[in-house]
Amino acid sequence: MDQINLRFLFYGYSAAWLIVIAYVILLVRRGQKMDKELTRLKNLVDERKN
Repeated sequence: MDQINLRFLFYGYSAAWLIVIAYVILLVRRGQKMDKELTRLKNLVDERKN
């Protein structure tokens, strides 16, 4: 492989990893929001039971 092909290979892998990392961060944030919402709903249900 010549040097330019290796550079494009590096750019491609870098872009792919950045996309994967961004997606994982997005999923973690969504999970945290869901946890907060579930906690809020559980507290609401507990308040209505009492």
